[in-house]
Amino acid sequence: MSIGVPIKLLHEAQGHIVTLELNNGTVYRGKLSEAEDNMNVQLREITVTARDVARAQARGGRGRGFRGGPRGRSGRP
Repeated sequence: MSIGVPIKLLHEAQGHIVTLELNNGTVYRGKLSEAEDNMNVQLREITVTARDVARAQARGGRGRGFRGGPRGRSGRP
């Protein structure tokens, strides 16, 4: 089974600053350190809405959309 374009873009964004919005409206901005084909991600050096944290993980089904990456592309999971 081949992966789709959104997954390829997500993998390309590893190491770059991205913005992730969850279904509940929480917004994370940080460096994408790891991404899986099921859209589970790990961010580092992130800002969460109005609070700074060192690291966070998000399950693929919890995300509403990503922004950023090597070319500033955006996509919806």
